[in-house]
Amino acid sequence: MTASHPLATRWMSELCSVDTSTGDEGRIVSPLKNILEGDLEAKVELAEVENGRVNFLARWGKPRVILSSHVDTVPPYVPYRFDGVVFHGRGSCDAKGQVIAQLLAIHALLEKGIRDVAWIGVVGEETGSEGARAAAKRWKSLSEDCVLVINGEPTELKLATGQRGTARYRLACEGLSSHSGSPELGRNAIWTLFRWLEQLQRKELPTDPVLGPEIWNLGVIRGGTATNVVPAHAEAELMARFLFDSHFEVALEETRPKEGSWERLSKTMPCLFATPSGFDTVIVPFGSDAPHLVALSGQGRVVLCGPGSIRVAHTVDEHLSLADLFAGADLFARLVEAEMAQ
Repeated sequence: MTASHPLATRWMSELCSVDTSTGDEGRIVSPLKNILEGDLEAKVELAEVENGRVNFLARWGKPRVILSSHVDTVPPYVPYRFDGVVFHGRGSCDAKGQVIAQLLAIHALLEKGIRDVAWIGVVGEETGSEGARAAAKRWKSLSEDCVLVINGEPTELKLATGQRGTARYRLACEGLSSHSGSPELGRNAIWTLFRWLEQLQRKELPTDPVLGPEIWNLGVIRGGTATNVVPAHAEAELMARFLFDSHFEVALEETRPKEGSWERLSKTMPCLFATPSGFDTVIVPFGSDAPHLVALSGQGRVVLCGPGSIRVAHTVDEHLSLADLFAGADLFARLVEAEMAQ
């Protein structure tokens, strides 16, 4: 794979030097299309998701295996640089590094005469997988021949066992407004909400040996209009990462005060991933496009893996070493070859 060093550094520079924060993925169309058609001689199809944001389908033959990753990144943009050993900047790990590792793997496979693969690049992973949903619908016919989808995310070169479901909730509490000088005449909705959240935090939630623990995060809290007014309304938004046998909504209801209510805003079910023998596995704490892309496999099999660590993704110190990039390319290639050999 070291023979591809010039391709690796050039491709990383061309893709990571472009800010493709979710919503602005259109900026990557030209450089990525040039790589796919010019360097890899792929048959490329672009499919617009919305407002110039497009998904990519690149094919070499009739694909039995599809590799895929996302081209959007979280803001803010962190400028790209390469110090000769490590790639730095937004997307270097999550997930343009995954894209490049997959394309390097395809380059190596093609040199060996192995074809019948495809690569799909999608938009919008960071905000709800709208690109993956669109790709699964538009290119569903690929499932007639495809037996495995390999989704690229930073898993430290191990195969993820699966991912927990995700759900967003809005909690609301109602009170009674009054002058802050006479708080006994009102009911403070914020304090009621705080007590609810405190009780919810004390609830013991289950753990799964494959998916890990069921957890939730308090992400947003709002309430009140002024410091001299007892607040009559307060609300919070939570994200839960839940298991197949989820206890979270039971816990929400058991701790809910009479002045409180809750609603589910979105939900994605948990998913177990394929873990072919001979590869190390890991439980991952994050979500991905994989549950949506599984529809592209006629056998319902999706692998989630890739180089780099989720610990540096979304941070100002996002990075991926050149050694990890090549190790990721080797991992992707070995997965494809193992599937083709069956």
